[in-house]
Amino acid sequence: MAKTGVFDGDPTMITKASELKKELQRLVRAIVDNDDSNAETIDRATQTLRALKEVKSKTRVSLRKPSYDGGLLSCCPEEFRCPISSELMRDPVIVSTGQTYDRPFIQRWLKSGHRTCPRTQQVLSHTLLTPNLLIREMISQWCKSHEMQLPDPTQYSNEDGLTEADRDHFISLLEKMSSTLSEQKEAARELRLLTKRMPSFRALFSESMDAIPQLLNPLSQNRSQIDLHPELQEDLITTLLNLSIHDNNKKFVAETPMVISLVIDALRSGTIETRSNAAATLFTLSALDSNKALIGKSGALKSLIDLLEEGHPLAMKDVASAVFNLCIIQENKASAVRDGAVRVILKKIANRIHVDELLAILAILSSNPKAVEEMGELGGVPCLLSVIRESLCPRNKENCIAILHTICFNDRTKWKEMREEETTYGTISQLAQNGTLRAKRKASGILERLNRIVNLTHTA
Repeated sequence: MAKTGVFDGDPTMITKASELKKELQRLVRAIVDNDDSNAETIDRATQTLRALKEVKSKTRVSLRKPSYDGGLLSCCPEEFRCPISSELMRDPVIVSTGQTYDRPFIQRWLKSGHRTCPRTQQVLSHTLLTPNLLIREMISQWCKSHEMQLPDPTQYSNEDGLTEADRDHFISLLEKMSSTLSEQKEAARELRLLTKRMPSFRALFSESMDAIPQLLNPLSQNRSQIDLHPELQEDLITTLLNLSIHDNNKKFVAETPMVISLVIDALRSGTIETRSNAAATLFTLSALDSNKALIGKSGALKSLIDLLEEGHPLAMKDVASAVFNLCIIQENKASAVRDGAVRVILKKIANRIHVDELLAILAILSSNPKAVEEMGELGGVPCLLSVIRESLCPRNKENCIAILHTICFNDRTKWKEMREEETTYGTISQLAQNGTLRAKRKASGILERLNRIVNLTHTA
């Protein structure tokens, strides 16, 4: 019969070992369940572990080769098992409720969107994970007594590839954000680089609700003086952009107090790279519909449109992308129109600046009656007709004719311009024959209306 991995020697020793294990379990429970457990209880637990080791050394032991899936782990104290995985913990950490879990498993729980303690179901006041050094030492002693070797926690990398040293370094960098200006600059530059190169560092910010406020402390404390330190602002805003790329961070970042207002500050001031990256941050965050509404209510569209009007080549694409994303929801379309989007966009299109991106915004705004009215008043019809004639891009032609269709069916005074265009260039007929399916449909609708107007005129 195969060895079972339990004591098979002196029955007295077997009984003694069993009693020691029960005592150890009782002591460990007392330490884990009682925050005020004294040093005497901890010492007694350590002594019990040593006694158990001595008993084991005096008996004949036949254990299977150590394995995390082996029978040996089935007899490890319950307190050494992760409540999520039921496996022996390799890197035990404490959450805000005082419960202990193995780091990789509680991280996976948190990253899936949970903000409660798996065991108690209490809402976590924060998601910072604190190493449980006592349990780690007790597990280490237990493993040694059973001739097992667990990975060194300082070398153990979790599923994101981060070591305990990485986490300590991360915390130290955030602490520097409340230090001297030179240390703030040094830490901000390093965090910018780390969050760009390492997705795992981006994920770290979601583990603590204080991480982003700590990061942005220099900006929130010195909002009126930030123009004195533009490179610090640039590094911090770019770090925020890097964080926003991580899907699990988008909601967390946007809903952190002061984040959106500080990004709007950055849109208005600082280096052009800072302003461009601030726009890119809003674009990235606005991937979530809930964030679109939040950003729109903050007044960000006015600053984006102002930057769009300035027309700096480095910022244009990021700004246009942010405005487009935000205007997907109806309430933001109205805000954009009030903030002058139609005028600015038509002027840029007339000058053939970023026509593709700006036509897409104009098309999405054309569902807003006030926007359509302004397009007609500000020369939108001749501007868009000229784009159809000149452009080689089917999508641009489609957007133009769709917008023209909306303008003309809302303002009958524009049919004269359309008729003159068709008579002189045949622009609409050509599109009805050669455009995309949607462009053909819109162009055909316009032609039918033009023909009806002509027939009514002849009849009269």
